[in-house]
Amino acid sequence: MWSGSWVALATPFREGEIDFAALESLVAWQLAAGTDGIVACGTTAETPTLSLDEAHDVLEFIIREVAGRIPVIAGTGSNDTRRTLATTREACELGAAGALVVVPYYNKPNQEGLYWHFRTIAEDGGLPVMLYNVPSRTGGEVSIDTVARLSELERIVAIKEASTDIDRTSRIRAVCDLAILSGNDCMTLPILALGGRGVVSVAANVIPEAVAALCRASLDGDFETARSIHLSMFPLFEALFVEPNPIPLKAALAILGRTSDEVRLPLAPAGERTREILRAVFDRIEATVPD
Repeated sequence: MWSGSWVALATPFREGEIDFAALESLVAWQLAAGTDGIVACGTTAETPTLSLDEAHDVLEFIIREVAGRIPVIAGTGSNDTRRTLATTREACELGAAGALVVVPYYNKPNQEGLYWHFRTIAEDGGLPVMLYNVPSRTGGEVSIDTVARLSELERIVAIKEASTDIDRTSRIRAVCDLAILSGNDCMTLPILALGGRGVVSVAANVIPEAVAALCRASLDGDFETARSIHLSMFPLFEALFVEPNPIPLKAALAILGRTSDEVRLPLAPAGERTREILRAVFDRIEATVPD
């Protein structure tokens, strides 16, 4: 299960509320495009500004819409182990296939604290766990030695590697057999070339077929095709991060007529320069943009 193209699905808003009609359309698009799995309530979903009830409703809705056709992983992590455990158990009850658990932020835990945080969730949460290493957002990272220790636990099965240090992939591969998924679209191809298994993708929100094809080609050993897809889509990978994610993504979805561009404070909508960049990129990759 822990391979291929996993979309870090955005949460569409309209007038401050979750737009479930748009969410239904986004899920249907992913199913039709060949996406291997959905990550709900992750960073791209603006989960920090979702209430607990809203996060519950989004996850429940996505699982119901998918209806077992592809797996759904729930982003359940926080900087509070007890809260993360409760959210993971709730996701298990709703039918999630796994939990994406981020390195706790703000508290600045030491490596022993990180080990016991993840071990507690894995042993008592009821779900397989994908570790989520994203130091640019959390201010810290799980060390290679700690990853190796955690890999010995039955329910720690994968890691989403969203650092910019490609050497970490080699180091993780050298010490354990966790499935490694890229957390940055621009790093997907090199991580797959080093034996990674896929990506948790922002770009798959707007180019799901291309991201799925890149992963399939790489996993089949067809790196010529994978490289061609990567290079053709690389301008979009960059454009989606000219402002903090998911600000440009929401603008891109609006340009494509998929959702509004609405984000929740403290995020603010994309500036006009970002929109110009996105329109130019869509023209280059020959995306279908409504008039």
